[in-house]
Amino acid sequence: MTGSPSPYRAGARRALTIARAVFVFGASFGLVAQAAGVGAAASLVMSATTFAGSAQFAAASVLSAAGGVGAAATAAILLNVRYLPIGISVASVIRGGTLRRLLEAQLVVDESWAFSRRRDGSFDRGILIGAGLVLYVCWIGGTAAGAFGGKALGNPHSLGLDGAFAALFLALLVSQIHSRRALVAALLGGTIAFVLIPFASPGVPIVAATAACFVGWRKS
Repeated sequence: MTGSPSPYRAGARRALTIARAVFVFGASFGLVAQAAGVGAAASLVMSATTFAGSAQFAAASVLSAAGGVGAAATAAILLNVRYLPIGISVASVIRGGTLRRLLEAQLVVDESWAFSRRRDGSFDRGILIGAGLVLYVCWIGGTAAGAFGGKALGNPHSLGLDGAFAALFLALLVSQIHSRRALVAALLGGTIAFVLIPFASPGVPIVAATAACFVGWRKS
C-alpha cells in the first residue's frame, strides 16, 4: 500500500509553482539595492536575515531617495507588522527549543502561510516548512543573482514585477476566502489600503487594512 506523500514534499511542490517569480523578485531586489548604494554582500545578508520582500524594497526605496537609515528601518518595520498576527496564528505548530523555533519561524512568510492553511483555520507544519525552505532558497539565490550579476539582468522595472506580485497575492487571498464573512473582510481590507495609499507613509495602508480582519474574527 502506497503511503501518503510527505507534507514537506507537498509544501515544496506547492512553492515550486511560484519559485521562478520569487527568484526574479529577489534578483530585482538585488538590483534595486545596488542602485540605492547597498553593497552586494549587505543586500545578501539583509535577504538572509529579513526574508521579507516588501519590507526590503521599502527600505531600499527610502535609501535610494536619500532617506536616512532610521526612515528606511521604520518603513520596513511598518510593512512587517503584519507578521505579528501571522506568527501568532502558526505559533502552535512551530516546535522545539528556542533556536529551532527561531529558525522555523524564519520560514513563515505570506506564501508559505497561505499554502499551509487548512480550511478549518489550522495549519500543516510540514507544508509550512517545506514551502518556506523552497521560497527561502529562491529568494537568497535571486538576491545573489541581482546583486552580483545585476548588469546582465537589465532594468528591474522592465520585468513587470509590480503587476505580477499583485496578481500573486490576489491569488493567495482568493484561496483563503471560504465564507461571506471572509469575503467582506477581504473587500474591506482592500478598500482601506486603496484609500490610504495616496496619503499614508509606506507600510501604513497594509497595517491599517488588517483592522478588517476583525470582521472575520470568530470564536473556535
